[in-house]
Amino acid sequence: MWFKNLKVFRLASSWNQTPEQLDALLIKEVFVPAGAAAPVSIGWVPPVEADTRLVYSVNGQILCAHRSEKKLLPASVINQFAKVRAQELEEQQGFKPGRKQLRDLKEEVTNTLMPRAFSMQRDTRVWIDPVNHWLVIDTASASKAEEILSALGKAIYPFPVEPLQVTISPGAAMTDWIIRGEAAANFSIDQDAELRAGGDKAAVIRYVKHALDSDEIQKHVQGGKQCTRLALTWNDKVSFVLTENLDIKRIAALDILDQSDSQMAANEAEKFDGDFTLMCAELNLLLNGLLEALEEKVVSLKAA
Repeated sequence: MWFKNLKVFRLASSWNQTPEQLDALLIKEVFVPAGAAAPVSIGWVPPVEADTRLVYSVNGQILCAHRSEKKLLPASVINQFAKVRAQELEEQQGFKPGRKQLRDLKEEVTNTLMPRAFSMQRDTRVWIDPVNHWLVIDTASASKAEEILSALGKAIYPFPVEPLQVTISPGAAMTDWIIRGEAAANFSIDQDAELRAGGDKAAVIRYVKHALDSDEIQKHVQGGKQCTRLALTWNDKVSFVLTENLDIKRIAALDILDQSDSQMAANEAEKFDGDFTLMCAELNLLLNGLLEALEEKVVSLKAA
């Protein structure tokens, strides 16, 4: 259930969509499988397999899922079939096809092969927290996050979200934490880091499962390299990697959270609700703690 990566945005405090209202809006953009000739298809799907609702809500927390389907048709396959068709055409007309004919051949081959192409589907989950004003997308990709925000904006216009803004850059904060050997309150430094020098030909040094309090690392920092990725643990409960772009990656709930009440649930539905509630509570504390350390700038958002 836990999200693996976080793209975090601020949701307007004036957000007033109920789960039922949001469901009615998203159903207008529900996912429909790609037809025989369609290369891609996107839309909203139920985030819980056993439930038909597009918006799943527990204790005021909202979960949605956006699906993208893409037909897999490699260019090498298209070129192979187009080459055969070009040879056939050359024999028919007595001379080699021109550029326009070759383009038309490729388009014809693509349309012919598309119904036989394999499809790949991928779901991306979205957590909306109207209480603490988060909108969080479970992805490490900036383009995927933009796709999801665009899909939300299409269903709910205007959709009131803003990127996080902080006074202290994550890179500066992480570099300072490494120098001091101590992170912000309730965070501890783990053993993975990336240090990067400035300039076009920036040198990059990565440490994996390596103590970060060594003289070698201190020298790299003193020599002008800045920390661009750092593995951290929040309150001995959640480990993650923070990046210079304020992305949160490789999230993992630690063993201490296995003692949660959701483990005593009577059925899968109760367990899912318990896990989702626990994730929302812990990630809310983590995000608040992180943004307090980075001194978040308050942005006023207008109501939708």
